[in-house]
Amino acid sequence: MTIQQDQEAQAFPMKPRAEQSSARRWVVKLGSSLVTNQGRGVDRQAIEAFAAQVAALAAKGHQLVVVSSGAIAEGMKRLGWSQRPHEIHQLQAAAAVGQMGLAQAYEAGFLSHGLKTAQVLLTHEDMRDRGRYLNARATLTTLLELGVVPVVNENDTVTTSEIKLGDNDTLAALVTNLLEAELLVILTDQKGLYETDPRRNANARLIDRARANDRGLLAMAGGAGSSIGTGGMSTKVLAAQRAARSGAHTVISGGQEPQVLLRLAQGEPLGTLLTADIPVLTARKQWMADQLQLKGRLVLDDGAVAVLLEKGKSLLPIGVKAVVGSFGRGDVVLCVDAAGREVARGLVNYADSETRRIMGRPSSQIEELLGFVEEPELIHRDNLVLTSSGLNR
Repeated sequence: MTIQQDQEAQAFPMKPRAEQSSARRWVVKLGSSLVTNQGRGVDRQAIEAFAAQVAALAAKGHQLVVVSSGAIAEGMKRLGWSQRPHEIHQLQAAAAVGQMGLAQAYEAGFLSHGLKTAQVLLTHEDMRDRGRYLNARATLTTLLELGVVPVVNENDTVTTSEIKLGDNDTLAALVTNLLEAELLVILTDQKGLYETDPRRNANARLIDRARANDRGLLAMAGGAGSSIGTGGMSTKVLAAQRAARSGAHTVISGGQEPQVLLRLAQGEPLGTLLTADIPVLTARKQWMADQLQLKGRLVLDDGAVAVLLEKGKSLLPIGVKAVVGSFGRGDVVLCVDAAGREVARGLVNYADSETRRIMGRPSSQIEELLGFVEEPELIHRDNLVLTSSGLNR
C-alpha cells in the first residue's frame, strides 16, 4: 500500500491492527518530553503511569523493554542548569548525575506495581561488536525470562557521538533487532507521522500506516520537536526502517494518549504504523548488514563474486585477491569486487594475518599454511549476508 493509499484509507473506519495485537515482545521508547517536567527533572507520576500499563501488559504475557530518555534533563535539574549545554563534557556530567534519579524513578514506579527493573546502559559499540552484542542479548533475554523490566539508556557518560546525535530512537531500534522483538513503539509528544509538519500546517494529515521502507517517509519528517530532547521525527522514521530490517513493525504515537500502551495492545489504530516486509528470522544477518564500522575488507575475484551472488555459497580463501585492514576471527568484514563495489558482509573465520597467508589458496592447504584449521571456509554462508543491492535495504 502506498502512502497516498494510506491517507485515502483514513476517510473510512480503521480496522484493528493485527500487527500490534499479535506482538508479544515489545520495545517501548519514551521520549524526554514524556518522562520529564519540560526539562525540569524526571516526572515520577508520568513514569508511574507508564509502569502501570507495562504491568498490565506483563500480566497478559507480554515482554517489554523500555528505552528511556531523560537522564540529561534530570541532571540539568540537579545541577541547577536552565539551558541544555552544548559542550560534550558538560552533557556527560549531566547524564552521570541524572542517571541516578532516572533509575530511582523507574525502580519506584515499577515496584509500586510489583515489577522489578534493571538498568542497562549500552553504547552503539556494544551493538557493533559481536561478542558484546551476544552478551547484551543474553543479559536482556535472561531479564525478560525472570520477569524483570529492563530500562535501557545510552551510556552517555562515556560516549560522545551518541549524545550529539541524541538518537535513543536508533538505540531502541537496535535493541529491537537484538531481541528480535515483534514491535517497536516510539512514544513522543506528537500524535504520529504527518504528511506535513503539524506545527506549521494546522490541516496536516496524520498517516495511519505505511511501509517502513517507503522512500517518501523521510521527506515528511521534520526536525527536532522540542528543546529538551534532540531527536526529531526523522530519527524515528530511520529507527523504524532499521527495526524493519529485522522484521519488527513500528508504531509512532503520542505518549500522552490515555492508556496508550494498552490500547495499542488491543490493536487500536493510534498514531502511525510502519510495517516491515521481512520475517524476524533474518535478524542475525540484518545485524551484519547493519554494521556501521567495519575493521577489514576482502577483495574478491570475479569467480568468487559470481559464486556468492548466483549460487549462495560460502566464501573460500581461494576466491580472495587482497586483504585490507586489521581484524580478528569473528569480526565483520566487507567483501568487495575488483572495482571496489560492495558484494557482501560476513563474520570472518580467520584473522587478517592468517587470511593473507591463505588467500588465493584452496582450503585443503590451510593446515599446511597455518598449522591448524578453524574452518574450511573463510566466511560460511550462514554468517554471510549479500549486500550488493544496497545492503538488502
